[in-house]
Amino acid sequence: MLELFDVVALTEDLPERHLQRGQVGTVVERLAPDVYEVEFSDDEGQTYAMFALRAKQLLALHYAPSESRSVLA
Repeated sequence: MLELFDVVALTEDLPERHLQRGQVGTVVERLAPDVYEVEFSDDEGQTYAMFALRAKQLLALHYAPSESRSVLA
């Protein structure tokens, strides 16, 4: 389950929405089970797209190892 403000990447192209696989966005609202409002912004913070997407269309990005696993072990 995704959380509010999780950083996510698209897992598929959405040409009708002018988005492509790998574009990064932020979860800004949970609309229903497995449906999230995701905001896509440029490097200056300007929103260029905001859409409701299913969880299967998104990959949560992680910037640190999980607490249960050490990368130096």
